[in-house]
Amino acid sequence: MPRGNGQGPMWWHGRFRGCGYRITVGREAILDVLTRADKHLSAEDIYIKVHTAYPAIGLTTIYRTLEILVNLGLVFKFDFGDGRARYELAEGSKRSAHHHHLICTDCKRVIDYTDFIDDEIELLKQTEKGLSEKYNFMITNHLIQFYGLCDKCRKKKGGD
Repeated sequence: MPRGNGQGPMWWHGRFRGCGYRITVGREAILDVLTRADKHLSAEDIYIKVHTAYPAIGLTTIYRTLEILVNLGLVFKFDFGDGRARYELAEGSKRSAHHHHLICTDCKRVIDYTDFIDDEIELLKQTEKGLSEKYNFMITNHLIQFYGLCDKCRKKKGGD
């Protein structure tokens, strides 16, 4: 099942080993599922995909491994307000281009926002620089989520 993603075989091996963790079949399978994902997956979604190929890997292993991957910074964990954590790779996948999320509070739809304009990029750079200087903090990444109503839900509620 695990095959890498075009950035060299198993782009995450070095980071994993560098932090003192063994590379197991289960960990490879979970990262492979996340590499191929075209949406934000819950632990249960990942379990279903991994369990098909590796029936011995249980849901508890999925949760434990996801926690390790989040702590290593290989995977982002999101709360989109629907009561289920969702996961995506922090790097190394087709979805890894930096993006923000627009989350509909009604239907729970999540839109990945990537088409930043120059003014937005400049504002984020200035914000990061200002926060870094103010708190003497080296920022390595950021996650931004905007909550509101998508066009369909707004129309259903009689708005715009």
